[in-house]
Amino acid sequence: MTEPAVDRAVAILEAEEGFSAHAYYDSEGWLTIGIGCLIDTRKGGGITIDEARHLLRNRLAPIYVALDERLPWWREMTPDRRAVLVSLACQVGISGLLRFRRTLAAMEAGDYAGASKGLMASLWARQTPARAGRAEAAMRTGAWTAE
Repeated sequence: MTEPAVDRAVAILEAEEGFSAHAYYDSEGWLTIGIGCLIDTRKGGGITIDEARHLLRNRLAPIYVALDERLPWWREMTPDRRAVLVSLACQVGISGLLRFRRTLAAMEAGDYAGASKGLMASLWARQTPARAGRAEAAMRTGAWTAE
């Protein structure tokens, strides 16, 4: 919605509620975030899947920028292989991703079998084995499967 009344309501609510980048308890003790957004499930709060996807897309935008700056070759991979990098960067951060030096070098060289082995040899794979297994398969084959 972009009608003027909605824009005015947003401005008023922002002035009245204030903004918090983290969860907090409002004056009535309900868990809230942002600009008075009730997330406390005891009171029927929460977010929709569309809101969660919107937040995630906003969080991914700087990851894409960082990947373009730090790993310019990454765009040459299949979309699912690129998604593995984005997912990993989302989970461990760009600095954490860049610590996968040999794995990234294998990806850059098109050695996806080697890159897959590198992913599975990591602490990350030991910490999140099911997720790592799916990422490894996507890196090796070039296609993501949910199994």
